[in-house]
Amino acid sequence: GIREIWEARELDPFLQGLRTRQAYRPKSENVLMTESAGGPQAQPPTGFESVFTAAEKNEAELYILAPRGDGQSREYTREQLFAAEWPKIPNGFAIKNAWPIFADMRLRKSPMELRLLQHAIDITNEAQQRAWLAAGNAKWEYEVNAEVVYTFKLRNADYWGYPSIVGCGPNATTLHYIESQGEVKPGDLILMDVGAEYEHYTADVTRTFPVNGKFSPVQAEIYQVVYNAQDAAARVIRPGAMFSDVHRAATGVIKEGLLKLGLITDSSSEQYRLWFMHGTSHWLGMNVHDVGNAVRLEPGMVFTNEPGIYVRPDALDHQPFGWNQEAWEKFKATVRPAFEKYKGIGVRIEDDMLVTVDGTRWMTEALPRKLSEIEVFIANGRQGSR
Repeated sequence: GIREIWEARELDPFLQGLRTRQAYRPKSENVLMTESAGGPQAQPPTGFESVFTAAEKNEAELYILAPRGDGQSREYTREQLFAAEWPKIPNGFAIKNAWPIFADMRLRKSPMELRLLQHAIDITNEAQQRAWLAAGNAKWEYEVNAEVVYTFKLRNADYWGYPSIVGCGPNATTLHYIESQGEVKPGDLILMDVGAEYEHYTADVTRTFPVNGKFSPVQAEIYQVVYNAQDAAARVIRPGAMFSDVHRAATGVIKEGLLKLGLITDSSSEQYRLWFMHGTSHWLGMNVHDVGNAVRLEPGMVFTNEPGIYVRPDALDHQPFGWNQEAWEKFKATVRPAFEKYKGIGVRIEDDMLVTVDGTRWMTEALPRKLSEIEVFIANGRQGSR
């Protein structure tokens, strides 16, 4: 079984211990002797002597938690450096990567994990609702964000799981807009993507709502397409379905919706990616973008469902990579009227989904999602605060 567990900060001393142990002979219980050009040199004990001894007897296996793939990881830098260095040192260890084991465990949430995650979601839902009401009197995006931070602290969240996204008007069309420095204007929408972290588990919830409490007809058209896409994605979530099925279902609705709105000319092509450029889902848990691959869904798995449409004001200013010049010019001329109609509108709806034995459960279901429900909540809440 597992004899010892070390933190990442101990990997550097462990490597040093391997190096200094080469050709050593113990002098006492407190000092190691290593050979060097100047003769035997005294070294302090490394703290890993029992492991080294086991390695000499071929009784030691070392499991390291390092992500798979060649890309550099911000979170597992020490582990990746260790994995690169240890083969260069004669060590007698069998080294294995524990990443697949832990990744598999993190994919399937235990009842305790689900309780912690649900609490983080409940805090986030409350923060969303408080911010909706506060936005009516806000001048700047950071005032709305302040209501989110206040609620997280009020409900004893550890922190946020990621920097909050609070984008008003055209700022809502930028995917990871975290500045929160823009002006809040009554006729605009605010896209708010926030998540509280509680006991190391983070929520991830997005709503798009009108500053003045009422969607305009043009805003409502975009919102309804995204809403329908999210519903379509949710309907395919069940044990045995592929993770990729969720995105495929949402994308199909987005394509048809964009075609009807006049923002694309061909629903069978990749044109839709000009307005919907990200995946519909990612795993959720101890990280906001938790570990996991595109596997078959099983009970206990939790992930997001977050389609969106983003009509960036500069979207037609630059020819996308891979587009033919002539086709691009023709496309622009055709969609220009619709683009001018919807320009500057960004909508994303994001909920956290739990795969159950018989389908799925919306862990964020307590937060209004329908256009009419959001309007009613804001109207009632602001009226009650007068």
